[in-house]
Amino acid sequence: MNDNGIQKAAILMLAIGESEAAEVMRFLGPREVLKLGAAMATMKNVQHEQVVGVLESFREQTELTSTVGLDSDEYIRQVLTKALGDDKASVLLSRILGGKDASGIESLKWMDASSVSELIRNEHPQIIATILVHLERDQACEILGNFTDRLRNDVVLRIATLDGVQPAALRELNDVLTKLLSGNENIKKSSLGGVRAAAEILNFMSGEQEGSVMDNIKNYDNDMAQKIMDEMFVFDNIIDIDDRGIQLLLREVQSEMLIMALKGASQELREKIFRNMSARAGEMMREDLESKGPVRLSEVETQQKQILQIVRRLSDEGQIVLGKGEDSFV
Repeated sequence: MNDNGIQKAAILMLAIGESEAAEVMRFLGPREVLKLGAAMATMKNVQHEQVVGVLESFREQTELTSTVGLDSDEYIRQVLTKALGDDKASVLLSRILGGKDASGIESLKWMDASSVSELIRNEHPQIIATILVHLERDQACEILGNFTDRLRNDVVLRIATLDGVQPAALRELNDVLTKLLSGNENIKKSSLGGVRAAAEILNFMSGEQEGSVMDNIKNYDNDMAQKIMDEMFVFDNIIDIDDRGIQLLLREVQSEMLIMALKGASQELREKIFRNMSARAGEMMREDLESKGPVRLSEVETQQKQILQIVRRLSDEGQIVLGKGEDSFV
């Protein structure tokens, strides 16, 4: 969901009333509620025309949608409290949670990255790695961003070499974080960690942090570093998405975000993007890109990372296929 989409969703939530908003939020994941709650908290003096426009857009979208593909029952307490105040948030939370247990590792998903970082930064790197593989990849990346380079590199290496989470590891986790993990007896043994998990977390990191982590992994095991790089999807890999996928992606990306991201893209990728626009839109994009002055590399990387998040979402939804692929359809 891009910034414009988040703003529209926040207006919709404020317009439909507490009961309906609570029912909708039951189906959102923690990161979605985090973004939505933060947007709701900043809503001041929304114009009547904006509300009408959002409701009309929602009506049009629902007419085109046969099912709502949402599957999550994790929530963010802190954001709702910040957005709506203690009293209203408590009413919503009682309906949203429905008495479900949010203890153990699940409780960390309710916390902001800086708070989790403070909580676990002094634990053994292996314990930190075990905790992070249970969290959403973008949250894990934010938490790692608050660590020193040395600790961050060590933890990501341990994530990459983590071969599942054994009961003994969870018991150790319980011993160290008793209060937070007191309710995790129902957490099933699962194949968490590994090269794929490390790659997914690295996809959210800035270029500088990513480079430092990869250098450390290469020094430890060059073959493993290559496997992680093979699993990572970087901005230039967008060129391997087929034309239909590119067109779907362009519908989700704001023009200014795309212009900034393309400042750091190859000419080949730029041309593929232009080819999948209308002639007029492509020409305007070329002109805007040429007229755009020098920009900071960090700003370019930030926009590219945001676009990659959209790419991964579309891929997870089955709307686009990443990579060239070898299978054909008849």
